[in-house]
Amino acid sequence: MKPGKTGLQRVLAALGYSRQGLASAYQHEAAFRQEVWLALVLVPFAFWLDLGLSETLWLVVSLGMVLVVELLNSAIEAVVDRIGPEHHELAGRAKDTASAAVLLTLLLAVLVWGLVLGKHFFH
Repeated sequence: MKPGKTGLQRVLAALGYSRQGLASAYQHEAAFRQEVWLALVLVPFAFWLDLGLSETLWLVVSLGMVLVVELLNSAIEAVVDRIGPEHHELAGRAKDTASAAVLLTLLLAVLVWGLVLGKHFFH
């Protein structure tokens, strides 16, 4: 085990690092900012719809997953960009694959929202 903070100090430090990561992603990543604002509008809307706990949870979790995958995509892009500016096939593949993960997560969120709202309003 490496030396360093333990117990509550470690937890508090980790929370600080996470806050820094969220702030950095918001500051430097336009897609993350857009998805945060989308979630800030849609999450209250999901609760306002009063669909029941499980369906509301599906709506909220689908948006949360978009944010999580976007953070991972941003992290991968930052690491690849840190390694060097020259084009490398594996670097491009890593960035494209991470971007594809974001796309799939967005499509799944659209599917979840479409199915839940469709069931209640177009059935």
